[in-house]
Amino acid sequence: MKKYEAISAEIKRRIMEKEYSTDSPIPDEISLAKEFACSRMTMKKALDVLVMEGLLYRKRGHGTFIVKSAIDNKLVNVGTGESLGLTNLLKNKKIESKIVLYEVMFPNEEVASHLSITTKTPVYHIVRLRIVDGEPYVLEDTYMPSDLISGLTEEILHFSIYQYIKEKLGLTIAGSHRKIRACKSNELDQQYLNCASDDPILEVEQVSYLNTGTPFEYSFSRHRYDKFFFTAVSILKP
Repeated sequence: MKKYEAISAEIKRRIMEKEYSTDSPIPDEISLAKEFACSRMTMKKALDVLVMEGLLYRKRGHGTFIVKSAIDNKLVNVGTGESLGLTNLLKNKKIESKIVLYEVMFPNEEVASHLSITTKTPVYHIVRLRIVDGEPYVLEDTYMPSDLISGLTEEILHFSIYQYIKEKLGLTIAGSHRKIRACKSNELDQQYLNCASDDPILEVEQVSYLNTGTPFEYSFSRHRYDKFFFTAVSILKP
């Protein structure tokens, strides 16, 4: 992890745990740079990350402030630029995974196209229920090429797949392309997410890439509407 990323993660922790007041600006860049023993440029880059995630905003002449709506502890704030996985988003929560389906199969044309492989390339097909502090949050339906993400076992699926990819396989996750849509709940949502038949579902269709540009994941994540919100931040150039 680069220094600015580590600093950004620590400031994010402080924000989410309410160590900074939301009624006044956070410490200025010079003070923070001194505290973290880094250059002002590094500190600016760390804060820029949190601005892009929708956690901070800058008010010219007044300082950098916390976006109050982004620290509602009842909801998970997912920035549209984030591809860290649920475990990284909720580091202070107890996260469990219930395996609904785990198989190796040949993909159909749609899945193969999104993963830039042929229909003769085996893929893992995984359906997992992600449980946070005892409550169902997300139902994930995921496809990954088995030759690229090798050695994926049921034991690993109970924890963080992204962590396995980074730490055990030594691969670098670069980012993802997402489509976010509102859907009606289906039978699986009602069974595993405890949704009512008239509850909406926030579905995220995602293709994730390694730093080589190779797609390694095609997934559909079905989020409970009362547990998540997604933020998108537009920065206008003067």
